[in-house]
Amino acid sequence: MTAAVGLLTLGESMVSLRCPGPLAAGGNLSMHVAGAESNVAVGVARLGHSVRWAGVVGADPHGQFILRQLRSEGIAVRHREDAERSTGVMFLEQRTADVTRAFYYRAGSAGSTLGIEDVDRAFCGGARALHLTGITAALSVESRRAVEYAAARATDEGMVVSLDVNYRSKLWSRGEACAALSQLVRYANVLIASDDELPLVAPGPWAGTREEDPDEAEVSMAEYLLDQGVEEVVVKRGAAGAGVHTASGRWEAPALPVTSIDTVGAGDAFTAGYLSVMLDGGDVPARLQRGAIAGAFAVSTAGDWEGLPRTGELGLLGISSGTTQR
Repeated sequence: MTAAVGLLTLGESMVSLRCPGPLAAGGNLSMHVAGAESNVAVGVARLGHSVRWAGVVGADPHGQFILRQLRSEGIAVRHREDAERSTGVMFLEQRTADVTRAFYYRAGSAGSTLGIEDVDRAFCGGARALHLTGITAALSVESRRAVEYAAARATDEGMVVSLDVNYRSKLWSRGEACAALSQLVRYANVLIASDDELPLVAPGPWAGTREEDPDEAEVSMAEYLLDQGVEEVVVKRGAAGAGVHTASGRWEAPALPVTSIDTVGAGDAFTAGYLSVMLDGGDVPARLQRGAIAGAFAVSTAGDWEGLPRTGELGLLGISSGTTQR
């Protein structure tokens, strides 16, 4: 019988073809694996936990590349090959030192066909926690149902459910996201969102006060989500750090001062760090601190996940992120 893992996650992974300059100018492309859920899977696995990733790939070299890369990171893979559809592909160009642009070729991809039967296979053996994102829910009606089914099943089986909003305007409108994610929030123990994503899962009169008093609006939205049953509302603010709201208090941590090289995947790195300490049994301040450290590794190295730290490397930056309670 398959042993339970620390973290189970499911979603679409794609091949990312990266260009160091404008795509229109041509040049060499490097091949990588991209996907919010697989980014988190790599980060948590490197920090000492067993991880299982589930998804659908095409019966093509791109799919084989993704599976080989994930397995090389020690991740258990539960996948289905779709012979009729291709693995999704994205092109990423470094347009300027501060601007990165992505071009997706994922419509109708194999990954978008993730269904309830795939979820059932993924759950075989059990897990302590399930991590989901709004990206997978946005891919298709079928995958949306699969994500909600996974969240409901995980709750029934006593798993911790982590939900990262991860809104992508190229996949769905804010109205569509709000309607779908409001259903998923019911199952979330840990809700993760950037400060501008919070209104998608906490609609209410405070949305209009965000410009006047963003902190007051954030507190109101967090209280709304806590009232809905969420236990931890984690707010990512990029260079402004991150915060966590719980029923017992609020904690804040600044971003670490590092030289930013590539911000792609930074949010997923933060999430991986945060969840790894949760699986370790650490408290909220410790989770927040490691999230900030993992995020710093991500922005100061190139790639979605390639520079993420292993447990023994967490002190390499020589700095720590002090958390404060408010």
